Amino acid sequence: MFQFFSYYSFLIPFSLLCLCHPSLPARILPEYSSTVIAVDAHTTTTWHGFTRFLDAGKGSQVSGMSELKKYFSRFGYLPIPDTNNFTDIFDKQFESAVLAYQTNLGLPVTGELDSDTISTIVSPRCGVSDTKTHNATFHATKHFAYFNGKPRWVRQAPVVLTYAFSQNNMIYYISLNVIRTVFKRAFSRWEQVIPVSFMEIENYPSADIRIGFYYGDHGDGQPFDGVLGVLAHAFSPENGRFHLDASETWAIDFETVKSRAAVDLESVATHEIGHVLGLAHSSVKEAVMYPSLSPRSKKVDLNIDDVNGAQALYGSNPNFTFSSLLASEKSSNKGTGLRNTRSSKWNISSLVGVLILFLCTR
Repeated sequence: MFQFFSYYSFLIPFSLLCLCHPSLPARILPEYSSTVIAVDAHTTTTWHGFTRFLDAGKGSQVSGMSELKKYFSRFGYLPIPDTNNFTDIFDKQFESAVLAYQTNLGLPVTGELDSDTISTIVSPRCGVSDTKTHNATFHATKHFAYFNGKPRWVRQAPVVLTYAFSQNNMIYYISLNVIRTVFKRAFSRWEQVIPVSFMEIENYPSADIRIGFYYGDHGDGQPFDGVLGVLAHAFSPENGRFHLDASETWAIDFETVKSRAAVDLESVATHEIGHVLGLAHSSVKEAVMYPSLSPRSKKVDLNIDDVNGAQALYGSNPNFTFSSLLASEKSSNKGTGLRNTRSSKWNISSLVGVLILFLCTR
C-alpha cells in the first residue's frame, strides 16, 4: 500500500498541473476558425463549380473558365471587357490576375489555381472589391488597405455617427432587439480603438449609416447572388449604405442554428463597419477586414492590423491600450465553448481530489 501511494503521490499532482494549465483551452478552442473553407459534399457555395479549375495554370484551357474570369473582374483583378467576352484560356493576363489575388489575400504566390487559391475563391466573402471599387483604386500598405484618397468621416470632435435600420428591408426570424444588440456590440469594438462613437436613431433616411437586408438586385449596382456567395457589402465614407444579403442563413448562436450554411451576423457586421469607416480589405487572414468568412465560423475581435488601419484614418481612442485589446479577446473566448471546457476540467480535478482523499484515508 505504501508503494502504491508513493507512486500516485507523484503522478496525481503532475496530472493536476497539466489539467489546470490556464492557457491550454484558449489554444485548443480558439474563438473562430480559419476564414478559408474546405469544399465538401455538404457545403455548396455560389462558386462551388470553380473547384473544377484546381491546378490549372498558364496555357491551359478549361470549359467555363470565362466565368471564373468574371469573378476576378468583379473583385477588381481583371478589367471588364467591352463585349464581356472572356475566353476559357488561362492566358498571361489571367496569370497576372491570379498572382495579384494571391498576393492581396496572403496566399502562396504561385500564379496557378492551387488548392489554397481555389479554397479562397469558393469561400463566402464580402462584396467589396479587393483592388478597386466604383472606379477608384485601393492604396495598400503591407497589410491593411484603404480606399483611394483615404476617405473618412469628417466631423467636429467629438465624432458621433448615427445609424438606423431599414423598416422595409429586414429579416424576421431574428428579433429586431437581438439584431440591435449584435450591431451595438460590433460598433463598440471599433469605438474602443478610435475616437468615434456610434448612436442608433429611428430616422432611417437621415442616419449617417443605413443598414438593411436585401435580395438579389437591389438597386445599387451590386446585386447579391444567393446563398454563401457575397454575404454583404458597404460603401466608403461618407456614403453610409450598409447592405446584407437576405438570402443567407444569419445566425447569432450556432448552438441553436444547426444549418451548415449559417453565417455569423456579428462577424459580418464588424467587417462591414470597417468599410463604412474607410478601410478596404486586409491580406492578414486573422484580421476582421480579411474578405472571406467560413460558414459557421466567428471572427469579431479586431486584429492589430485592423486597429492600425482604423487609427491611420482617425487616430487612437485616448483610452485605448493594446492590453485592453488582448483582454477583450480573452473575454470573447470565454463565451465560445471555453466555459464547458473549464467546467469539464473542474469535474476531472474534483474526481482526482476525491481519489487523493480516498488514498490518504486508507
